[in-house]
Amino acid sequence: MTDTTQIAEARAEVDRSRSRLMSTAHELQDRISPKTLARNTWKGAKEKGADLAENTVDAVRARPFAATGIVAALTMFLAREPLIDLAGKVVGRGERTNVRKSRKAKEDQTETAQ
Repeated sequence: MTDTTQIAEARAEVDRSRSRLMSTAHELQDRISPKTLARNTWKGAKEKGADLAENTVDAVRARPFAATGIVAALTMFLAREPLIDLAGKVVGRGERTNVRKSRKAKEDQTETAQ
């Protein structure tokens, strides 16, 4: 082989290496682009969500009464403020009625005493 042949082969090898390097760089650029990362994250989240939903359905089918109790407890926890207000109103009505009755009785006693 002559020097020019070796140089030509070396240049061809450099061109092939450069082409592979650029191809790899473009592939990496595509992999780490925000659009691709967001798409892959969304896809992974959907798969995890589907798996979670499937596991939940299986668990509810296996233990419907326990699941009902958990849902009821969670609902009561989330609705605790309105439930407390409602209980206060129910209890408060009875107390107010008793207070009114006792005031009325005192007024009646005062009127009869006069």
